[in-house]
Amino acid sequence: ATLTGACVVALGKIPSGLLSPDDALARELTDHGQSTGDRVWQLPLWDDYNELLKSNFADLANIGGRYGGTITAAAFLSRFTKAYTWAHLDIAGTAWISGDAKGATGRPVPLLTEFLIARAGQL
Repeated sequence: ATLTGACVVALGKIPSGLLSPDDALARELTDHGQSTGDRVWQLPLWDDYNELLKSNFADLANIGGRYGGTITAAAFLSRFTKAYTWAHLDIAGTAWISGDAKGATGRPVPLLTEFLIARAGQL
C-alpha cells in the first residue's frame, strides 16, 4: 500500500519504500528484497519528523506539511503502534506499470513470500 503517494517522488519506481521503527525487521526485509530482486529502501523515522505533526488545533496533526510526506505519514501511524513491531512497504511506485504494458507488477510478493517462508522456518 501507499501512505501518501509521496514515496514515488522520493524513490521513483525502482525500490519500494520501507518504513519501520525496528531496524532488525527492516534489515531482514531489505535482505529478502535484495535476494529476490524486489528491492526496498528504508526511509528514516527519526523523532524530528514527529515535530512536524504538532498542531495548534488538535492533539496531533495527521499531515506534516509539504515535505517528507511518506515519512510523516508513517510517523503519524507510529504513534498508534508502539506496542507492536511493524514495517510498512510503500509500493506506490512499484506495484504497477502504466502505458502500453500497463498492469500489476506483482511486487512486493517475492519479498514477502521469502520473508514469510524464512519466518515459518524459525517456528
